[in-house]
Amino acid sequence: MSPGAASTAGRIAGVLPVVSTPFDAQDGIDADVLHREVDWLISCGVDGLTIGMVSEVLRLSDHERRRLTTLVLAAAARRVPVVASIGAESTRATLALAAHAQESGASGLMAIPPAGVALTEEETRDFYRAVLDHTEVPLVVQDASGYLGHPLPLSLYVRLLDQYGPQRVFFKPEAIPIGPRLSALRDTTGGRAVVFEGTGGIALVDSHRRGVVGTMPGPEVPWAIVTLWHALQSGDTDVAQSVHGPLAALISLQSSLDAFIALEKHLLVRQHVFDTDSRRHPHGYQPDPETLLEADRLVGVLADACRIRLPHPR
Repeated sequence: MSPGAASTAGRIAGVLPVVSTPFDAQDGIDADVLHREVDWLISCGVDGLTIGMVSEVLRLSDHERRRLTTLVLAAAARRVPVVASIGAESTRATLALAAHAQESGASGLMAIPPAGVALTEEETRDFYRAVLDHTEVPLVVQDASGYLGHPLPLSLYVRLLDQYGPQRVFFKPEAIPIGPRLSALRDTTGGRAVVFEGTGGIALVDSHRRGVVGTMPGPEVPWAIVTLWHALQSGDTDVAQSVHGPLAALISLQSSLDAFIALEKHLLVRQHVFDTDSRRHPHGYQPDPETLLEADRLVGVLADACRIRLPHPR
């Protein structure tokens, strides 16, 4: 295990937003803007960072995925733990990404199983066991049902948890209905399951009641998610309600992976974190002007609820 991973592995909890990947005029990863984003996220009080699906990892080459991980870890500079996405279409490719992330200092890994083939529960278990057997840091098993077309069975989580323990296996369930599945997982495992909310924050109030240890939202309003998380942790229902309403309305505009990415980048530009909202092609969603105006309005409502001042639009 790398020194960086060892020093932060025990702190994977709380608010760990998924970084957005900025692209330059040549459609390459913009390292300077990415560093600015990481600094800004940390300044907002997040507990860690995640590289995941809305980082556009599926649109990056293997070389770019490794570079993204390296750049995020360098920018974070061990100030917060980093969970790196490693899911790929083969076990071999996944293990290569996992080895790179761990050796580079990632505190945790996160993977969806291969999406291009329908796997049985045993085949999916073998996939995750291969990763766990070849790494030392915690692994977040991501149930990205929107990409897989079906939810991962809760029995898979339980079997992995029984074999590797709660220090090694974390879960990010996204299958509907999320609330009842969270409770079933909690009850089946006697509360041992370490679970992260994975709906961008729209179900965070309900998920917190059901025992999640943290959330992995998008990066566009980290200050609002941090405020909500602290309110839930302290039992401040008034603040939680004032933040969750407009937050849920904002996330409801993000109805697909492309919508998440498009609106996140728009709002990062709106807050002077990104210089451009460029996304990798092809993408099938383009928000219309009225959707962008509504997103801006809701962020203003959120800022008032969190008592922060947004920068003036450029």
